[in-house]
Amino acid sequence: MNIPSYLLLAFLGAIIASISSGVMGSFVVIKRISSITGSIAHSILGGIGFFEYLKYSYDIPWLDPMQGATIAGLLSAFLIGYVHLNFKQKEDAVIAMIWSCGMAIGIIFLSLIPGKHATCTHFLFGDLFTTSKMDILILSILAFVILFLTLIFYRKFLIICFDAEIAYLQKVFVKTFYFLLLAMISISIVLLVKIIGIILIIALLTLPATIANFFTHKLPYMMVIATLLCMVFNSLGIYFSYLLSWPPGATIALVASAFYIILLLIKNRVRVYE
Repeated sequence: MNIPSYLLLAFLGAIIASISSGVMGSFVVIKRISSITGSIAHSILGGIGFFEYLKYSYDIPWLDPMQGATIAGLLSAFLIGYVHLNFKQKEDAVIAMIWSCGMAIGIIFLSLIPGKHATCTHFLFGDLFTTSKMDILILSILAFVILFLTLIFYRKFLIICFDAEIAYLQKVFVKTFYFLLLAMISISIVLLVKIIGIILIIALLTLPATIANFFTHKLPYMMVIATLLCMVFNSLGIYFSYLLSWPPGATIALVASAFYIILLLIKNRVRVYE
């Protein structure tokens, strides 16, 4: 049986991306910043639309929408991080504003480009079956960088996530490492958009880590379990999407959601019997 090359690339890309989503998703869950993550994810559409518009209007062939997504994601992350650290009472309003404004800007700019509605759908819902060898290389570099930074600054990230006050007492540069963590999450989101899309990305970043948290409260174990779960969800999602001709991003999200619901029901039933 000959497996299509695009399917092999999709599997490989999903497996490698699982490392980034499992590690960063664990930070998202224990820090309880899923709303911030969702806001960053949706805001990158503004950068995508703006760069697509510049590329079309001024004929700049080297411009790539993912460059715009990266810039928009980092700007959103730093803005939210600044508000979180300095004006926490206004955080929810800023998150909502960035979430809606980013998507609105992206949709408006894409609407000004003839025939770009497909591009909007591509980034909103993902298209894993168009994964290229260059995407594999970029995802591999991302996974390496995230693992490297996590290992180097693990203790500082851990203190910041669990108790910022202790971090201040231990003279940890809380703001610096909080911004670094948000930047890592932002870059992960940009590159994971290829797999599952903007709208569904929150599922891949939160559900595996949340399920992993059912089994352990130790962050290193949680990261390993979340990464393995991401690999399982991505592989099953790709398999079912290929078999049923469903969109791969949406199928992956459905698989992850189904696992979460089943395990939640089992956990609640065990608790009742106890």
